[in-house]
Amino acid sequence: MNQLPILLATSNPAKQAQFRWLLEEAPLNPVAPQDLGLTAAPEEIGHSHGGIARFKASQWSLSGRDKSVGLAIASDGGMVIPALGANWQSLYTHRFAGEAATDAQRAARLLELMEPYREEQRQASWVEALAIADKGRVLVSWEIAGATGVISEKLPTMKEGELRGFWAFSLWEFPHLGKSYRELTRSELSSLDDHWLRLKALVRRYVQGPFVPPAA
Repeated sequence: MNQLPILLATSNPAKQAQFRWLLEEAPLNPVAPQDLGLTAAPEEIGHSHGGIARFKASQWSLSGRDKSVGLAIASDGGMVIPALGANWQSLYTHRFAGEAATDAQRAARLLELMEPYREEQRQASWVEALAIADKGRVLVSWEIAGATGVISEKLPTMKEGELRGFWAFSLWEFPHLGKSYRELTRSELSSLDDHWLRLKALVRRYVQGPFVPPAA
């Protein structure tokens, strides 16, 4: 049976890979924007992670429609750091150090902000929102809060290319496991009730229903 294409609404290769993993068991064919010649990404408009994810999904689905791809999946997430109070907003996790900052510069700047804080004061969690849209109409969306870890006290010894993508996950540590988030095994992620694992279960449950629109 032919699978309907679904546009991966991001130009970030790391997030594209994450979307492909989310859709592994779905009766859909993931398509990257570059495969369709799409280069202009919609602005991130919204007052919450859920709002931004829904806006991106709807706008990308309209872009893909011109290429006969009406479905799109998008997400938006950020780090929640209570100790920083008004000096930090999870919505701007990717842009807080400036639009032109590299991932290594973002990591270094976050450690600067966290320098006055120790132990429990360095607690941080993650929130991720996911949305699926069809031809401009949002079909479903979720917003999931992740586990609580801490911000590392030092930069990981990694090259810039290795930080690319989900850079904050290299600084997000779980002391009882002795690892950063990006080092965790599937079993360890499951023990933390990981947000991505929960989203994958929600996507799987959703696509088993009659959500897929007619190909026409």
